[in-house]
Amino acid sequence: MSEILTIRKPEECKWDCVSLGEVMLRLDPGFGRVRTTRTFQVWEGGGEYNVARAMRKCWGKRSSVVTALPINDVGWLVEDLICQGGVDTSHIIWREFDGIGRNTRVGLNFTEKGYGPRAALGCNDRGHSAASQIRPGEVDWDRLFGEEGVRWFHTGGIFAALAPNTSEVVIEAVTAAKKYGTIVSYDLNYRGQLWKSQGGKDAAQRVNREIAHHVDVMLGNEEDFTACLGFEVEGLDEHISKIDPANFKKMIETAVAAYPNFKVAATTLRNAKTASVNDWGAILWAGGAFYEAPMRENLEIYDRVGGGDGFASGLAYGFLMDKGPQAAVEYGAAHGALAMTTPGDTSMVNVKEVEAIMKGKGARVIR
Repeated sequence: MSEILTIRKPEECKWDCVSLGEVMLRLDPGFGRVRTTRTFQVWEGGGEYNVARAMRKCWGKRSSVVTALPINDVGWLVEDLICQGGVDTSHIIWREFDGIGRNTRVGLNFTEKGYGPRAALGCNDRGHSAASQIRPGEVDWDRLFGEEGVRWFHTGGIFAALAPNTSEVVIEAVTAAKKYGTIVSYDLNYRGQLWKSQGGKDAAQRVNREIAHHVDVMLGNEEDFTACLGFEVEGLDEHISKIDPANFKKMIETAVAAYPNFKVAATTLRNAKTASVNDWGAILWAGGAFYEAPMRENLEIYDRVGGGDGFASGLAYGFLMDKGPQAAVEYGAAHGALAMTTPGDTSMVNVKEVEAIMKGKGARVIR
């Protein structure tokens, strides 16, 4: 499918996928509440990192992450969790720690799964984190993209929202990636809490519109395209609760007309009937045509966090394996659905399980 994406050959590159973003500790109270719990389960996660981890653990590809951590036991815990996920750590920037955390720290994300009528809830505690302090010039992009070689580079709006310097790093990174012929994917991933202190939606649109000019594969859900790029979706209520693929097709057509560099644009479709039951689907535009994954109505959700990241990694896998756009959107949607059946931000499934539900085998025993 080289007419859609021209992807570097595996033998030319050390990495199939590299992600740029913050890797946090997620503190998960299970089905309890953050405000009343006495125990937390600890996971690692991050909108960009989750794609690199799935690329290694689910899809069996070579992946690395560009991030920063403090030199202390909490930073080493995150490193250990990354290693358990099989993701390379050679591009981590290590920060000296002042002993109390005034200068640098690991970002924390307190996240509730939600249940039934109680929605999922996230509370960020990530100010002054090591990753938020990454500045232009700190990463040797020529070595990463040139000497080592990367087939697919993924980053997103969460990392860009952390600070003015991180959005500058994203621009620096995607510019270097394009110089060496690396495919750039970007997940808009709008988070109002992160942009609140950066100037709100106006700032989000200013930053993301600049980044968008360097992107090959633009990803996001309906709210992301609206909040980050300013594209309106006809017939959408203010709570973004109704799914009509035709309206999103119009939005994507507007987006690709505004950014002719987009070779692929995709959106996930979610209707959260309750925290535990969602309708879930996806649409992909590529080469002037639309491709849809089957809509999974009344999908049972265990933990919705990471579903979009699961979609992004599955889509990337489909293109990296030259399976074509229809397969790419189906891999993405199926993997996203499965990622939401397990706790934590990261995927805990493998490619055989993804392909099984793509074939409609459902919950049959895999022997």
